[in-house]
Amino acid sequence: MLYRNMPKVKEALSILGFGCMRLPVQENGKINRPRAIAQIRHAIDNGVNYLDTAWPYHGGDSERLVEEALKNGYRDKAFAATKLPSWMVKSRGHMDEFLDQQCKNLGTDPIDFYLIHNLAGPMWERLKGMDVLDFMDRAKKSGRIRYAGFSFHGRIDDFKTIVDDYDWDFCQIQYNYLDEYHQAGTEGLMYAAQKNLGVIVMEPLRGGNLGVPQPPPEVARIWENAMESRTPVEWALRWVWNHPEVTMVLSGMNEESHVAENLKIASDARPNSLTLEEKNLVKQAAETYRRLMAVNCTGCEYCKPCPEGVNISGAFEILNKLHLFKNEPEARQMYAVRCGDIFSGGQMGYASQCIQCGECLDKCPQGIAIPDMLEQVVADLEDDKTLERLAMGKKMLNM
Repeated sequence: MLYRNMPKVKEALSILGFGCMRLPVQENGKINRPRAIAQIRHAIDNGVNYLDTAWPYHGGDSERLVEEALKNGYRDKAFAATKLPSWMVKSRGHMDEFLDQQCKNLGTDPIDFYLIHNLAGPMWERLKGMDVLDFMDRAKKSGRIRYAGFSFHGRIDDFKTIVDDYDWDFCQIQYNYLDEYHQAGTEGLMYAAQKNLGVIVMEPLRGGNLGVPQPPPEVARIWENAMESRTPVEWALRWVWNHPEVTMVLSGMNEESHVAENLKIASDARPNSLTLEEKNLVKQAAETYRRLMAVNCTGCEYCKPCPEGVNISGAFEILNKLHLFKNEPEARQMYAVRCGDIFSGGQMGYASQCIQCGECLDKCPQGIAIPDMLEQVVADLEDDKTLERLAMGKKMLNM
């Protein structure tokens, strides 16, 4: 296992972290506890020293599973990280209630790494209005948490604002070779590093899709041109780890083979180790994926606010995911949750709300025919089960 350091964190961290959002489950959907614990402990035995969980994962059971996995001496070998569910917070006191319960769930006080979950600009402003900065200060000073961070899904300008608003120890961003210019992206990665924040990367495989054994034929042909044969997983992970500004990559491992492959890659993936030829191959793969997308949306969100509240960029992101990776059940479930009322302060944002007013057309720098593409979103992702999927999502998020 290779290790890297964060400027404000004393301990070295394994470059591979164990993401506990997609643990192995039984037929009834509950976590397969013996198998999940065995996988986590095997990873720790082989050098992983960071477990990432959160309040909503596995319907609220992931934190308790991590507590079980860290028994029998493993608590001394690994750090526990969890997150404040920002979309559920109603008051300043509510933040303390969540943290107190999470300390109980994890069986630890302090929590090593504590993040504000799923931030974007509007959510951050809402939390600041409830004095989240005071909450983080007091949680650190009281010893209930050791290191303070946030996870982010939003625009680059909002990311920089959040970085500058508090003395964070680290941040967590979505980053992979398809998202180099999306959300925080490379610009955000560099900005955080310049501010001495450690950077943890989530979604290095875009929900596993960049690591499927059989990628689109056009992408498979690119990998075949490489001097060294690598799996799609290895190409994707090595591209992220090639950036020295990245401290750690989280992987949601739930198969023993996944754990073994990731451990092997993490023993050799050093920063700046990809050759120019290899980086060019990854660039070609990214460009090919983008050509295969249904809509050329960069997620800049200049189209917002939509008068009808449509989550335009979120809907297009999921439409592209559907057309690239062909996983319709996953895409429909993700659409129901992402464009529902969970993360938007109670406002629905489905494509079917579009009234074709055309206000977004002049704002889009990509010249996308947004109302027309939203009709395709409705056709491909909405049906009479959408609200049922939203309700299921709320249950999964432990709301």
